[in-house]
Amino acid sequence: MSALEPRDADPGVAPDISAAVLSPDGGSVLDREHRALSIGIVSVVLLIAFEATAVGTAMPVAARELNGIPLYAFAFSAYFTTSLFAMVLSGQWSDRGGPLAPLAVGISAFAAGLLLSGTAGTMWLFIAGRAVQGLGGGLVIVALYVIVSRAYSEQLRPAIMAAFAASWVIPSVVGPLASGTITEHLGWRWVFVGIPVLVVPALALALPAIRRTASGPADPAAPLPPYDRRRIRLALGISAGAGLLQYAGQELRWLSLLPAVAGAALLVPAVLGLLPRGTYRAARGLPSVVLLRGIAAGSFIAAESFVPLMLVTQRGMSPTLAGLSLAVGGATWALGSWIQSRPWTEPYRERLVVIGMLLVAAAIGTAPTVLVEAVPVWVVAVAWGYGCLGMGMVIASTSVLLLKLSAPEEAGANSAALQISDGLSNVLLLAVGGAAFAALGGGAVGHAVTAGGAGHPVAFAAVFLPMAAVALAGAWVATRLRAAKAGV
Repeated sequence: MSALEPRDADPGVAPDISAAVLSPDGGSVLDREHRALSIGIVSVVLLIAFEATAVGTAMPVAARELNGIPLYAFAFSAYFTTSLFAMVLSGQWSDRGGPLAPLAVGISAFAAGLLLSGTAGTMWLFIAGRAVQGLGGGLVIVALYVIVSRAYSEQLRPAIMAAFAASWVIPSVVGPLASGTITEHLGWRWVFVGIPVLVVPALALALPAIRRTASGPADPAAPLPPYDRRRIRLALGISAGAGLLQYAGQELRWLSLLPAVAGAALLVPAVLGLLPRGTYRAARGLPSVVLLRGIAAGSFIAAESFVPLMLVTQRGMSPTLAGLSLAVGGATWALGSWIQSRPWTEPYRERLVVIGMLLVAAAIGTAPTVLVEAVPVWVVAVAWGYGCLGMGMVIASTSVLLLKLSAPEEAGANSAALQISDGLSNVLLLAVGGAAFAALGGGAVGHAVTAGGAGHPVAFAAVFLPMAAVALAGAWVATRLRAAKAGV
């Protein structure tokens, strides 16, 4: 799953969207005022969900056929790298003229990137397609948050986040199955070139509703603020710096120190300028909300990106079964997000997020146990089920808290900061995980599939165990989400 991925909230045992959309005060995001808009933006999330689950299943086969296993992590992080710039642009674009234009442009770029990857003849061209897709994804995710902040009351926001997560349930099951079947019988390329067909109905549903309810600037009477060119330059710096660090991590040569140093020199001032003051030290309130989002998303996505590859290469599973091993996570993620939307959880939100991060850390730490032949592969499905339960509670709660702590005119900028933390953490932790994977022989793992699953299990353990430690640190950050009291 990728980090745009507003997998943000709803029920467990076969969640039903009617339960997800009730707000704590008895209102509904499906009432006459909100129905068209809710259906429209949930359709956009459905598109994102199908892409994430289908592409994740096809990715190991694509990387192997393009001789790109050593660049496997780069295929994921390229998406996040370019999305960082797009998030800042989308925040300013949405605050100035409303979220309609960035959403439309973003979905179009998202589809164009899929087509480029699906027709790629080399791994680097495939990665370029993922980068274009990331530009679209960054525009879309921030625009969605601005829509939620403008069109839904504070009481309804947990419910629409729950509806977002509920929309992941069916794609989580159908996506891997359909993608695996298409990959095995027609080829992985059809997965990428087929998904853009879903763009047309998503746009047809979403755009008219957004135009009626959430278009234009937040305050039409106020003069339009100019684009903040400094923030845009910082956004370019953060994307370029993250890309250089990722490249250095994949190459693992002494000369790689040069792009690593250059990347850090671009990245550090850009991060300090774009994230809330105090984020790096987990200051209470908004800074810790933003930091936790990055820790949770980065550790989980970096680990999850390697799960299908581990199951295909080390346990000899088909791409279909490897993808389906993660399918239960869609329902449990939705369950976790639905739990946080209940009114009785509000006084305990901080404690709920701590529990969620502990579940995430436990899931990531459990997954590599299947590298031992005696451990049944279904352990991964169980672990990812309770890990996604924790992520549902954490991701939805950070989204709700961010909007609660943001003035309407700051929703775009703060949403961009949240998503930058999310995307940047994905890039950096994928770079670290990918470097460890390559250094310990992971680049040869693609050839092990035909050798009966021999390979380099230590390379996979070097990805999962550090990510579990990062998630555990997030449990401490989760104790600092409430804003500091005045005078403290």
